[in-house]
Amino acid sequence: MTADKGGLPGIKRDVPTAIHVQISEHIRLRIASGEWPAHYRLKSEPELAQEFGVSRGTLRRALTTLIEEGLLRQVRGRGTFVTSTTIEPAIAQKLSTLSEDFASQGVVTTTSVRESSLIVPHQPVAALLDVAPGTRVLRLVRVRRTEQGPVALLFNFVRTDLAPGIEKMDFTSSSLFSVLEGTYGLKIATARRTFSAEAATTDVATALELSEGAPVQYLQQVTYLADDRPVEYSDVWIHSGRLRVTSLLLRR
Repeated sequence: MTADKGGLPGIKRDVPTAIHVQISEHIRLRIASGEWPAHYRLKSEPELAQEFGVSRGTLRRALTTLIEEGLLRQVRGRGTFVTSTTIEPAIAQKLSTLSEDFASQGVVTTTSVRESSLIVPHQPVAALLDVAPGTRVLRLVRVRRTEQGPVALLFNFVRTDLAPGIEKMDFTSSSLFSVLEGTYGLKIATARRTFSAEAATTDVATALELSEGAPVQYLQQVTYLADDRPVEYSDVWIHSGRLRVTSLLLRR
């Protein structure tokens, strides 16, 4: 590929293919390669137009094509996101952690920390956290238990530029959100949470004391601050026989 002056590699002005069509294809390739994973939030239209070296009208035409194809979706006041391959009905809920939910219901839990270290995340996680390739983030691995046994295996990936030294915190007694808000003064505002069903892998089954292949609830979440910066990404596997997720819905 050759680079167009002021634009990205692959955008050419000396070929018959329209610029907006080239941009659409460029974005399709980013999505197909996993560089822009499901739930990835694109930069703003002015930023993307500048990055591609085109007018906002040309960029918007390219984005409209991809929205019509179902590859992208726009959320009013939030931006443009890469869609998931599955149907995702939107459910508005109060944003809370599992530990907060347990506490509000009077359920006693214990947490064991399996890992709290700085790692270079895989590219899809780096993209969702909006960190440059090679940037280290916190990987926090925990198992949460009730008196019945383990109920959840949690993998959290946290931006350390927003919370330096967080890998030294004791998460056996503190929740991640309480540390981010109380210790670092960050204001958590929103999150995008997706549930699906999975068969437990060997590691998940061992952690949750299940048979390999047993059904588990799988949760992905990207958490955003009040200024729209992503601060945390999580993978959570839930023991379906010990924890049910219930939503209270209001019809407007």
